Amino acid sequence: MTPARAERQLLADTFVAVGPDAPTLCGDWTTRDLAAHLIVRERRPDAAPGILVKRLAGYTDKVQAGVAAGAWDELVEQVRTGPPAWSPTRIDAIDRQMNTTEFFVHHEDVLRGGESWSVRELDPALVDDLYSALGRAKLLVRKSPVGIVLEPTDGRPPITAKSASPSITVRGPRPVIWPSTSRRKHRSMRSTPARCCEHARPPNPPRRGSGSRLASSASDAAGMQL
Repeated sequence: MTPARAERQLLADTFVAVGPDAPTLCGDWTTRDLAAHLIVRERRPDAAPGILVKRLAGYTDKVQAGVAAGAWDELVEQVRTGPPAWSPTRIDAIDRQMNTTEFFVHHEDVLRGGESWSVRELDPALVDDLYSALGRAKLLVRKSPVGIVLEPTDGRPPITAKSASPSITVRGPRPVIWPSTSRRKHRSMRSTPARCCEHARPPNPPRRGSGSRLASSASDAAGMQL
């Protein structure tokens, strides 16, 4: 089982535990909205493009709302069982490329969305795949007004996501993927211009209606709260 598939199972278990109306870090999305997003992404090729293409988002949001209206246990089962047989992500290598970060981030969105949260231990194979994904962070931070260096504190070499001056360095003991997403609650890393520290999260989580575009530009990193 790939780390992405293992994280998918854990997320489905968490969905069952917290129910359909639990808060998440995805703006005003509940767990029901988040489950619907994941289903549309994997099972509705007609609507999935609107996740990334703004002018198509209206149709995506309409389809997602229809999916979210379904029975909660059926939504969870669709998330748990994954994409249909024709999906390329059934291939392990593609699954790892496309779904590792997706399911890790959204699992954390649910875990950290409530009032009670603590750092969990991550499987070493998951950490390895997440670290590999950091190399693709350049695509997300290309519009950042500042340089961004992602520096794990577990001995792995830092990654320059964007080379520019001034620059910020984000340090943390676990995969430092948050600077390239739009989350702010329960910060686990910190970043400030011209120095390294720990425990910050980027602001401005996505809203329902526009929230399907979850991985926004890490230009938000320039405004990280301390």
